[in-house]
Amino acid sequence: MIEPASAPTLAPPVVVLVGTQDLVNLAGAIRLAKNFGVQQVRLVAPEAAVDPWRIEGIAHQTADIVARMTVHPTLEDAIADCVYTVALTARERAAKRKTMRPRAGAAELTSRSGAEPVAIVAGREDAGLTNAELDRCQALVTIPTAPDHRSLNLAQAVGILCYESWLARNGEARPPLKPPRRKAQLAPSGRLELLYRDWERSLWAIEFFKSRRSEVVMRSVRELIHRASLDAREAALLRSMALETVHFLDRRGVQVDLPEELRDIGRLPGGEAPLEG
Repeated sequence: MIEPASAPTLAPPVVVLVGTQDLVNLAGAIRLAKNFGVQQVRLVAPEAAVDPWRIEGIAHQTADIVARMTVHPTLEDAIADCVYTVALTARERAAKRKTMRPRAGAAELTSRSGAEPVAIVAGREDAGLTNAELDRCQALVTIPTAPDHRSLNLAQAVGILCYESWLARNGEARPPLKPPRRKAQLAPSGRLELLYRDWERSLWAIEFFKSRRSEVVMRSVRELIHRASLDAREAALLRSMALETVHFLDRRGVQVDLPEELRDIGRLPGGEAPLEG
């Protein structure tokens, strides 16, 4: 039997940081790059003193990326082997440039990813990238923000595009979200009827219906629980709360005046204990 070929693994983009001024921002960008599968970070004429020991102290478990990190004199040198680059920028440009949002930019990077690298380029914390540096990139990516506060922290901006790139490469379903430890079936109608009955009993016990019509309130309670789609354990938990309300009043010697039809605690058909989930 021939096994079906697995889908090729798409290479992540390179992250290129130009003129980074703060070591903490650099470490934050490296940490986020590692979170989203980026394997290589390149620095262009960093203004901050690059101290691998301090970077790893801030961005834990990134020693592999830090070890591969390279420093370049110019952006042109850093992206010389890249077949496609997108630049992160918050500024509007007068010149007509291809400008995308992060999701579209990540999709474009992924579609062009192959044997040769593609890159995300981010600039200085205070002034971003120069026009000459932007000219070296094929497209611009802007992250929508409140118009009166456009500037994002360097690491945050890099993290957003790295995240979108991760989704574009792997899809939202991989890796799958961790399932519940125990799968629970939805609560059957019989258990829900006991739940409604016991909540009505507890509401009578605390005189909640003193100025309200019980049938109207309980109709709303039913609708609320229908929308919640409780599983059996959740229904049992809510029912135990209602039962304990009445038991607590009884232990305190509070006389509870219940309607006749609510005085006996019900059991499921067949004698099953009423609180088993």
